[in-house]
Amino acid sequence: MAQETTDNSTVAAPDANVSAGVMIAGRSLWSDARRRLMRDKSAMICFAVIVLYALVSIGGVVYNVIAERSEDIPTFAEMADPSKSDQPPSLESWKTVLGTDWYGKPIIIKTLLGAKVSMSVGLIANIIAVPLGMILGAIAGYYGRWIDSIIVWLFSTLMSIPGLVLLVAIKYAFTGVTVWGLDLSGIHGVYIALGIISWIGTCRLVRAETMKIRELDYIVAARANGARGFVILFRHVIPNVLHLGIITFSLGFVGAIKAEVMLSYLGLGVEPGVPSWGSMINAARLNLYSGQWWELTAAVGAMFFLVLALNIFGDRLRDALDPKLKTA
Repeated sequence: MAQETTDNSTVAAPDANVSAGVMIAGRSLWSDARRRLMRDKSAMICFAVIVLYALVSIGGVVYNVIAERSEDIPTFAEMADPSKSDQPPSLESWKTVLGTDWYGKPIIIKTLLGAKVSMSVGLIANIIAVPLGMILGAIAGYYGRWIDSIIVWLFSTLMSIPGLVLLVAIKYAFTGVTVWGLDLSGIHGVYIALGIISWIGTCRLVRAETMKIRELDYIVAARANGARGFVILFRHVIPNVLHLGIITFSLGFVGAIKAEVMLSYLGLGVEPGVPSWGSMINAARLNLYSGQWWELTAAVGAMFFLVLALNIFGDRLRDALDPKLKTA
């Protein structure tokens, strides 16, 4: 804004945009977060890596469906060739770029199909955990009193048990259990077990934020106008803590992927014969004594890049969505 200087005082001249009637539009939280992420090169690179893994996972699903229905395309189990067992990486064929396993199956196919398992576990487990944590946290923070006491007691009890021990216990409890035609002994049990134990962090964050939001003027005004509690909760409170759910969803992906790998390593994850990074690590650990490093390296390398990209993108997403962290 320009200034006009006179003999006695300095008077602010009207801004050209204001005098012309031009209004500068404000940005919403979501548009501002998108702008910040688009300007962050490392966030965009990590997002591209995550999208690439997602496309590989979708490709694995499509491949399994087509291979089961077509006689010309072999399934992963039909790729076994004992004559090529434990071959080191070579450029003889694209199938041997990462070597073969003990049964002659290509490690590169095994690694790509393992991405499907990890991405599906991260997605479905968080689809269960994040909404559950947000709803329970919002209810506890808004209503308080005995409802808050029950929910706090519930997640405090679960938090007192080591996460891996609780996860293994739940997975063992699902052995032989079938619900709606789904065998919980396999990957479906991993989805539910991770969803059961992963909602606690989201619940605590949303509860604390809701306790602050319920005292704000627009919530008090809504109560004064006669709005019911659940209407205020779902119309005003939850939309204002939605960014916390998105942040914990992205960061929870990492925990779910690592948990699936650990369960598969212990033999409690996917069904036998289904390729996953955890089962690859479990199968390859004894081969290190004989110098066969390629299967373990492929599984750990694939997991490393995905977890790194998710961690960095989750941090950038938190910085973009959390108003308290904004400096510009």
